[in-house]
Amino acid sequence: MSSLDFERRKRPGLQLDMTPLIDMVFLLLIFFVLSSQFVSHKGFPVKLPQAAHAVTQKEEKLTVGLRQNGKIFLNEKEVPFETLKEALAQTRAKSLTLHADQGVPLGTAVRVMDAAQEAKINGLVIATQVADDQKHR
Repeated sequence: MSSLDFERRKRPGLQLDMTPLIDMVFLLLIFFVLSSQFVSHKGFPVKLPQAAHAVTQKEEKLTVGLRQNGKIFLNEKEVPFETLKEALAQTRAKSLTLHADQGVPLGTAVRVMDAAQEAKINGLVIATQVADDQKHR
């Protein structure tokens, strides 16, 4: 060996610190576990029996329109107020969308809402539109 032989410098090995990665994984795990608790599960799982003549039941979309002139429309068909409750009860709908003109008296709208409640329709949506000053934001 000659006197000019130098010892090679040892390069430090590249090591990744896994601690921040593990911390992030645990934080994400905690987030998903906690956020899954806020999801509401309606009902419980059941195994339904089979039937040879099964028919899929669709929930009807129910809309009631109120005009300023006092006319009431159930799914675009004019209905007198006296028969509205019976017409609502005959549907399979669980919710109702109320489309009322701006000038409809509040009392008329409340009477329609009461008729829906008596017909066992619990969900109520009142249709509105975005104000002109909010459209351009």
